Amino acid sequence: MPAIAYYISLPILYGISLLPFPLLYLFSDFMYLLLYKLIGYRKKVVGRNLRNAFPEKSEKEIKQIQGRFYRYFCDLVLETLKTLTIKETTLKKRLTFEDTAIFKNYYQQGRSLIVVMGHWGNWELAGARFSLEPFHQLFVIYHPLANKHFDRLVYHMRTRLGNKLYPMKEAFRGMVRDRQEVTATAFIADQTPPPKGAYWTNFLNQETPVFTGTAKIAKKLNYPIVYVGIERPRRGYYHIKTEILADQPADFAEDELSEMHTRRLEQDIIKQPEFWLWTHRRWKHKKTNK
Repeated sequence: MPAIAYYISLPILYGISLLPFPLLYLFSDFMYLLLYKLIGYRKKVVGRNLRNAFPEKSEKEIKQIQGRFYRYFCDLVLETLKTLTIKETTLKKRLTFEDTAIFKNYYQQGRSLIVVMGHWGNWELAGARFSLEPFHQLFVIYHPLANKHFDRLVYHMRTRLGNKLYPMKEAFRGMVRDRQEVTATAFIADQTPPPKGAYWTNFLNQETPVFTGTAKIAKKLNYPIVYVGIERPRRGYYHIKTEILADQPADFAEDELSEMHTRRLEQDIIKQPEFWLWTHRRWKHKKTNK
């Protein structure tokens, strides 16, 4: 059955990917009415997350952010499908870099680095756009899907323009293996880790577990940590910002490094909350006293 579902859905997915952007966003508007207004997809989760994250906001403000989020969420899903077929010229037109000097300088020094991001803005399009820059070989850490057919499709989507992938459980081993290359390894650092062994901090007004792997690997390999934020100045266009968080991670404690990228992402989310993935059950774990 999974194979049948895959082969039925494949031409549909490619058909959506080939839509010109005006039609894509018309379809997205329809999806918004369906998912948000009619079905209410994860509406309770989104509402609870927003209220807990912004206790100072009124119910009217929360509803406004929620509505803007669902509009963006539908755009995000369909824009991600565009990575199946999008042209390089289109990527360069729709995603601009604030400054590539950070990557250029580290590349000229022969220094590999760690890119830390969150589910803020379209991280899939940003990864595809990075592949067009003449600097580091980008590796993206990912969770392989249980369905092998769809996993192969996602793998193709993320690597068709030259990026490479590390399965999460093999990330450190792969980075050590590839130390002779000048690489940038992208960590999406706002996912939910198991509570045991996580670093706990206050994030968006809530006790939150943070993956320690980013800090541990950065410290062990002493790869600079560069934060990447993906702003959306208008529909269909993104602006990629870069900022060095730690040039010499070996000089910092792991908890300090975890705080750095968590606080930086939090700043962006507070500034434009509708562009973060609020459907994610980020706070499903609670801290227990030792």
